[in-house]
Amino acid sequence: MTATTPAPARLDFDGVLFFPVTPFDADGLVDRDVLAQHVASRLPFGPGGVFPACGTGEFHALSAREVIDVVRTSVDVVAGRVPVIAGAGGPLGHAIELARGAADAGADGLLLLPPYLVPGTTDGLVAWVESVAAASDLPLIVYHRGTARYTADAITRLAANPKVVGFKDGTGDIGLAQEIVLAARAARDDWAFFNGLLTAELSQGAYRGIGIPLYSSAAFAMIPELAALHYRAYADGDEAVRMTLLREFFTPLVRLRDETPGFGVSLIKAGLRLRGLPVGSVRPPLVDPTPEQEARLAALLDSGLALAEHLGAGEPDATVAPPTDAAATPPSGTAAPAEASAR
Repeated sequence: MTATTPAPARLDFDGVLFFPVTPFDADGLVDRDVLAQHVASRLPFGPGGVFPACGTGEFHALSAREVIDVVRTSVDVVAGRVPVIAGAGGPLGHAIELARGAADAGADGLLLLPPYLVPGTTDGLVAWVESVAAASDLPLIVYHRGTARYTADAITRLAANPKVVGFKDGTGDIGLAQEIVLAARAARDDWAFFNGLLTAELSQGAYRGIGIPLYSSAAFAMIPELAALHYRAYADGDEAVRMTLLREFFTPLVRLRDETPGFGVSLIKAGLRLRGLPVGSVRPPLVDPTPEQEARLAALLDSGLALAEHLGAGEPDATVAPPTDAAATPPSGTAAPAEASAR
């Protein structure tokens, strides 16, 4: 009997991609109850997928056990509404353990973050991806940044593996990303392509032009009312609304973000605390905003919420059925930082 190659797995996303934070309690431990509330409260705004324990979720600071707990909690809350894509990566043994753990936890796929510390050759990087892919039956999206520098040739070779189904760019090299899109599509027609730059809303117009239609949104975790409005304007071709949002909210957010390394995560957690959800501080080596920076963030969130209401995003998107528990109610307005935050 002749062996047949398995059909490629598919991951279909329809909506902005939600990257939850990982909440920590006053003792610095993962707070699964607050995580469940965080994830549930964003589902009514129509995310196309949920990506727990990834960059915004402080993957770099979590143990393997914590990653798997975060993924399992997210899977339980999402309950099949949209795909749940778990973070994996780092040292090869760690990445393999996480791939297996995510599969056991019920995840729908993996986002493969870069190897730890050392870069390798193209041959070595391809072998690293295939080693992680072999650890479970989950489809896998490769993340192009840091020590994981993919070439068009690497993507062509990886396209022969039916488990490798997506590419996320975090470098901002538009020319190389275009080569990779062309190479992937020449090999298979089912790849998913993502813009994974920080505050991707600001660069997504350029990425759409080279055939990368999806993007990560850390802002969705913090202010889904406005992030969902941006996605609708983007998908509908409403450039007047999209440019207003970029000018009035996302550009000032990027300016604040760029003041301190790691604020792509720290500001999101601070924003959630300001809105009343006790997600705690970031873990080292990241740092929290100063009181002055947090005050500016609070003002920006207030203006963003007012802008979302003015432009018609006051209600959640009904395309995703909201959970039935009380945690599904999105927080509104800003509040004083929660007392339970771990400092």
